[in-house]
Amino acid sequence: MIEYGTPNPFAAVFTAGGLDLDVPEYQAGFDRDHALCAEPMWKLERAQVFYEPDVASWRAMMDGDWPGSLELVTRMAEPLADFFRSRVPVWRVRVVEFPITPYLQWEMHVLAQRARAGSPCRVVSAARVAALEPLPELVIFSASLMYEVLYDRYGGGGGGRRITDPLVVGPCLRAVRELFAEGEDVLDFHEREIAPLPPPVVTDEMRAALPAYAHRTEEFRV
Repeated sequence: MIEYGTPNPFAAVFTAGGLDLDVPEYQAGFDRDHALCAEPMWKLERAQVFYEPDVASWRAMMDGDWPGSLELVTRMAEPLADFFRSRVPVWRVRVVEFPITPYLQWEMHVLAQRARAGSPCRVVSAARVAALEPLPELVIFSASLMYEVLYDRYGGGGGGRRITDPLVVGPCLRAVRELFAEGEDVLDFHEREIAPLPPPVVTDEMRAALPAYAHRTEEFRV
């Protein structure tokens, strides 16, 4: 367990040396490293809002079509199961704040579907990680390879930094594993906190950023 008062392993990420990658370079590196990965990959997600225009279900949610969005999430089941039959699973720690944002409400349905397909996720509260803030968004492949995933002000993908210093990566990997061990299974959280919610309210302000992402194409991402 990560004790309060102990050194914060995530603080070193922000000053660590790394290779800066734009979006295509990051996605290519991610895909290459995931294909070669023999151990489970770990993800740490902290932000409560992301923009995911490559996902049809997300776009339906943003258009106000919640039933259609959920139907599209259901259709992810078979492609996800096929994907994780040939790739190592992604083990994810998802930090959650209340009240639940529209994005997070949508993502929790997706994460539950991913968990059923073999990609485990556990939920930890924002209060639990308060002493570790600010948390980076991380993808960790091994004790000596991870990416800090970067985003723009809307939560749209902005590329990443490839970090290979084991003195930085190793402690982050141990910390993410410990948070995962403490967390609540996403399926239990989803059933209790997410499934009963009314449809999310998508505002004009949220939609205002969408034209900036009009160039994106449909693409499956893990």
